[in-house]
Amino acid sequence: MSNSNHLNARDIISHINNKTDSVLPKGIQADLLGISRTSLYYQPKPVDLETLTVMNSIDELYTKRPFYGSRKIAWDLGYNRKRIQRLMREMGIEAIYQKPNLSKNTLPHPIYPYLLQGVTANHPNHIWGTDITYIRMHQGFLYLTAYLDWFSRFVLSWRLSTTLEIEFVLEAAEDALDKYHSPEIENSDQGTHYTSNQHIELFTNRGTKVSMDSRGRAMDNIFTERLWRSVKYEEVYLKDYATVLEAQEQIGNYFDFYNYERKHQSLNYQTPAEIYFRKEGNLV
Repeated sequence: MSNSNHLNARDIISHINNKTDSVLPKGIQADLLGISRTSLYYQPKPVDLETLTVMNSIDELYTKRPFYGSRKIAWDLGYNRKRIQRLMREMGIEAIYQKPNLSKNTLPHPIYPYLLQGVTANHPNHIWGTDITYIRMHQGFLYLTAYLDWFSRFVLSWRLSTTLEIEFVLEAAEDALDKYHSPEIENSDQGTHYTSNQHIELFTNRGTKVSMDSRGRAMDNIFTERLWRSVKYEEVYLKDYATVLEAQEQIGNYFDFYNYERKHQSLNYQTPAEIYFRKEGNLV
């Protein structure tokens, strides 16, 4: 995420493109920048200020009270529930309480049980968790996904995207697997990204067991929920990103801080990196 010369990825790409007769392939540029490849080509749809304000209010309330469903969010914010439901779907979020199966992925997909009932992560690469969250910008929004080692809280990989297309989730998964040993268990929700064969086979082909949250159970993905709260309260809500690249750079800086400098009370005031790399061999 960083380098010894303190150059950011955008500076490196600009330097290479300016000093050579050819331009770096878009895919390589996206990998260096930490954004999905589709985001390089996507022209964002304009979002009117009033709608964006409502979406940001939903995000703040949901981050504070992730057990709130659309009914309570609509009541607290004073908006029509159907509108709140539509915007929550667009934002890729839902309440983390148990609810009817109507909100599940209704497309045919593999069903994997939740394997972590009563299980505590006790070493690095025992359990990885992943999820997607909404990231607000000055004039628009992004989606963020990350893969987290539950034992150490180390953020293994992350990607930003302007759309909910599956590519950015797969890119983040491949990045984590390329850099670190595969986990014993990979846990996600039952969304279409994670129930796709493309995603599942990335892990099962490496011998990883796949675990999926019981829909809406608050404790099933608690470590990733805590990560999102940290990212938003300590970074996103303090900033006003004007561009995708600005968001990428600032969030990348935050994850560097989170992994290598931020002391966690739950880790006996050590950093995630200190815990994750304590045992040799975690880096491929």
